[in-house]
Amino acid sequence: MPGDDGFPSSVTLALDTATPWLTLALVWPGGELSVSREVGRAHAELLPQAARTLFDDVGLPFRADLIVIGTGPGSYTGVRVGASYALGLGRVWSAPVLGVSTLEALVRGEGKQGVSLDARKGNVYGAVYEVQSGVVHTRLHDPARLPLPDFQAILGDTPHHHDGAPDGLALLRAGVAHGQREWALAYL
Repeated sequence: MPGDDGFPSSVTLALDTATPWLTLALVWPGGELSVSREVGRAHAELLPQAARTLFDDVGLPFRADLIVIGTGPGSYTGVRVGASYALGLGRVWSAPVLGVSTLEALVRGEGKQGVSLDARKGNVYGAVYEVQSGVVHTRLHDPARLPLPDFQAILGDTPHHHDGAPDGLALLRAGVAHGQREWALAYL
């Protein structure tokens, strides 16, 4: 359950491997840490050690009570790497695994904002959200794959965050607020 700050009162791990970035976040009573590192397509090779290092860096045993995973859009292989790892840890730790759109990890600050990731060939995966307390409150334009000019027309003068590193703490907040568990069944 979330505390007053929107974070859970137990240990929660968040991870996203859908983009060229390896993004991890850890929240525990009294602390939080988020790291992102551009790794290209090396998620499978780097994720296990990066997750252990995250726990070691804050002096916690390698165990979480909840895991939040970015479910894309993005690299299909990247999403499968992250999902497989998260579901494996979830089974070992008896921890639920919640899925959240990677686009929600791109939100910054408050208010109406557009987010997008490159979908190649002049297209983007984009959405427009209303963000409150660092979490998507309302979907103003559902996530979709669109030609960039079409998405820009939807945005108008709305602030736009694109192609940066996902924010692990934004992903974690979204998972705690409204993460979905049903997606995981498709990967079992």
